[in-house]
Order: sequence, then structure tokens, then C-alpha cells
Amino acid sequence: MIRLTHLVADVVAGTIEPRTVTVRAGRIESIEPADGLVAPGVLVPGLVDAHVHVESSMLSPWEFARTAMRHGTVASVSDPHEIANVLGEDGIRFMLESIAGSPFTCWFGVPSCVPATSFESAGAVLDAAACARLLDDPGLQYLAEMMNWPGAIHGDEQVLAKIEAARQRGMQVDGHAPGVRGDAARAYFARGITTDHECFTLDEAREKAALGVRIAIREGSAARNLEALWPIMLEHPGQCMLCTDDAHPDDLIAGHIDRLIARLIAHGVPTMAALRAATLHPIRHYGLPCGLLQVGDRADLVLVDSLASMRVERAWIAGELVAEGGRCLVPPRASATPNRCRAGRIEASDLVLGAPTGARTATVRVIVARDGQLITGRQDLQVPCVDGRIEPDPSRDLALLAVVNRYDPAPAATSLIAGFGLGRGALASSVAHDCHNIVGVGADRASLARAMDAVLQAKGGLAVVGSDGSVEVLPLPIAGLMSDRPAEEVAAAYQRLSASARALGSPLRAPFMTLGFMALLVIPSLKLGDRGLFDGERFVFVEPAVA
Repeated sequence: MIRLTHLVADVVAGTIEPRTVTVRAGRIESIEPADGLVAPGVLVPGLVDAHVHVESSMLSPWEFARTAMRHGTVASVSDPHEIANVLGEDGIRFMLESIAGSPFTCWFGVPSCVPATSFESAGAVLDAAACARLLDDPGLQYLAEMMNWPGAIHGDEQVLAKIEAARQRGMQVDGHAPGVRGDAARAYFARGITTDHECFTLDEAREKAALGVRIAIREGSAARNLEALWPIMLEHPGQCMLCTDDAHPDDLIAGHIDRLIARLIAHGVPTMAALRAATLHPIRHYGLPCGLLQVGDRADLVLVDSLASMRVERAWIAGELVAEGGRCLVPPRASATPNRCRAGRIEASDLVLGAPTGARTATVRVIVARDGQLITGRQDLQVPCVDGRIEPDPSRDLALLAVVNRYDPAPAATSLIAGFGLGRGALASSVAHDCHNIVGVGADRASLARAMDAVLQAKGGLAVVGSDGSVEVLPLPIAGLMSDRPAEEVAAAYQRLSASARALGSPLRAPFMTLGFMALLVIPSLKLGDRGLFDGERFVFVEPAVA
């Protein structure tokens, strides 16, 4: 039995009162008015990340859960589409098996878009029949983000069949509609899609909230939307949830949903509204088995020092103390390392951006990376052509971006990109959303080839080639997405590589996270897939250079 006497935040009743909470056999037996001394701190329900890709933490599912529990997170609504794009159904099974036995709830969904589009090469395909079969698995609980928003809007047969399979089973369908507004948004959400975590302006969030959509305010490592969106919490508090979507290991160690709540409260969002966005709303929306600090509930409790700081002192799941003083009390566990990556080499001669025949100059469609955003800009710039090639020009912040198919031998796709600020050297990664081919960016072709080849030879990971030609690699042996090492070790290695990237001139806060999204075709406006440069607004390939 556990008896705790503190201030208790009741997110159902909307009160914060001194109470004595008694826990027996993992459930809350009683909550009574405090009689006597009230201990410091506030008890709140366990926190929930309403949309996250565990793979983006670069940690195994078990290690991700251990790290999140330090911050009072007891559950995550998790879309395993990263590993599904690499390993298909086997990857999803790996995720389920890897978390089995943890007190943490990974509420896994069925990836709806493997691959995200038909315009790129993935390691697997999950069609409507496969999704329906997976939805019958007791370990999979909802249809994960429908990234093929044009297909949903225009009635693609496979897209509608996947949505219908979820609706027939009474499951939620998550949304993904970046910048989709007006009639297009109405058509998209009319399909039965209930959430969106892709809003990047307040007006967009307001418009979607007016349609009845639940807005998941995202603050991850690459996409940071809280500062733009927090006022929606004042206008539509009952429709808001909190999520990270993609959080790299160093950010996850520093904080999780706990710090998002603290930031919202600091902005003037009412405390109860901020807490409900991280507890009541996702738990009820998805039917999570987590407790809400009510009599009879599973005892998922978090003791924070104050509601202003949300600093977690202790956390319990089903009455089990899982974290205390910033440490997770659940022991680590070894992970298997399933993977898929072809053999071969990548040479500088493979990474040529061809110029228009006979041209001395060309107009190049340049991708513009934006710090803290998944969306990109576009510039049309005049550049010189040399011997039938277009070369990067660090003096103009024009780097060479390349994507190479990791599954089968195929020609590389190349384009120019601005915003990475590389004066020299190169970066490469096998974390390249969502098909996870090998993506790289470099100040010159030779450095870029070395970085991308280092990733290929490691069968997945992150790599930096320095100005002296040295190569640093963080191996990711689990599907080329995750490490099998402890969180602190992975975070330290990731921070070293990020520092090396910044030493090459990159101003980006998270250069590898930003790089990983330069291949995500479903986020506008320009992206580069393994088959070429893609206009994410019109959903068509475009030539990288014209005369």
C-alpha cells in the first residue's frame, strides 16, 4: 500500500486541493481530504506524448521508455512507420516485442503510409489489406497519421480502404495535413480523420480546430511549433494535446512533455488546460489504459515540485515507482538489431548534379532549409555550369544535397540546398524520413561521398566528414534508425556529431534532424527523394535545373 499526502491536481474536476491518495494493488483505492501535514509538491496524472515516432529518439523502444519515464511520461501514442518503411511488418513486430514487459504504455498504431508516397523507394509496402490485418492485432490500437493527404482528399481507393478499416473497428485515425486549408482541409477531415500535429501557424490551427479537429501542439527536435501555436490553448483548450513527434536523444534526456507544460503555463495558459492537454485529452481520445488520478484508476502518478516548473521528483505507473530524482528505476534491457541495407560503395562520381545540355548557366530550383521547421522554402537562382555539372558553392550557402537508395542499387538523386551553412565538409544519415534512404549534404562532392559511404558501410547511422577529411560515425544498428546502446551514450555521441556539424559552419540547432526531413516528400514545398526533386505542394517531380 502507498499513501501520499500532497496537493492533488484533479484534471477531471478541475481542482487543485490537498488530498491523501491511497494506492493498493496498483490502483487508487481512495482520495480523501488531507488531514494533517501536507508534504511538498503536487501530484498530477501520468503524462502522455500524443504523437511520437520512437525511432527518432535513436533509442530502442525499451530505452526510449526508460528515458521518457524520468520526466513523468507514462505513455506515448506511437507510430512505428519509420521502421515499417525499412522492415515492413517485421519491424512493427520488433517494436511490439521490444517494449513487452515494460510498465510504460507504447500505444502503437498501424502505419497508414508505407511508403509515404508512391514517388520514392522504401523497404516495404503496407497496402490496405495489410493494414486491415494489422488493425486486428491486439497490440496495435489506431490508424497512424494519414500522410497521403492528396489521396484522402481525392478519394484514392487504397487510402479510403485503410481509413474505413479503422472506422469499422472503432479506432481513431490520425491526421497529417501540413498547410492544408480551406476546402481541402474540410475534404480531408471529412474522411473521418480526427487529429493534426502539423499546424505551423496559429491561423491554420484555428481553422482546423473550428472543424472539430484535435490539435496536437508539436515541439520536437526539428519542428518546434509551440511558440506559434500556444494561444490556441486559450481559444480551444478542450481540443488540444501535446506531442514531440520526433525527439532526438539529447533533447529527450533534457525534458519531455513535462517541460512543454511548464512553457505553456509560463505563457499564461491556465494550469488545468495545460495539464489536460497532456493527460485527460489524449487518454480519452485514444482510450489509453492510463489513470487520471481518480478513485479506481490505475495508479499512474507524478510528483512534481511545483506546477510552474513541472520538475519531476517521482513517478509511478500502476503503483510501481519507476523514476525518482531524475533516474529511471526500471533496469535496461539488451535489444536485437534487425536491419536491411544493401552492399556497395558511394563515390563522388555518383553524386553529380547535371546541367542542362550545353548551358553555361542554369536556373536551379534550390531547397531552402528552415531551422526548427519541417517545411522548406524555395529559391530559383542562376548558377554557373562547369563541364556539364552544377557544383555546390559554399560562398553562396549552396550545398549539394543527395539521396541514395539504401535497399537496391540505383542512381543517386541530387539538388542544391541553402540553409545548412556548410563552408566545408559534409553530413550524412540513414535517418531520412520516411523511406530512410541515405541522405547527405556537403560543401563538395568528395566530402559528401565519403560521408554517405561511411553510413552505407556502417549499415546505417550518422556521419560527419570534417574539413581535414576525418570521418566520425554514430552507428545505428537497429534498422539504421536506432542504437542498441544506453541513452546517455547515444546522446553524447549525437551531441559530438552535432557539434562537428556546427564546426563546419552550420547554424542549425539540430542539423541531423533537419537533414533527415529533407527527403520527406509529403511536407512542402521542395524535397529530394531517391528518385528526384519533388514539389510537395503539387505532388509532382520537377527538374532541379533548367536552362
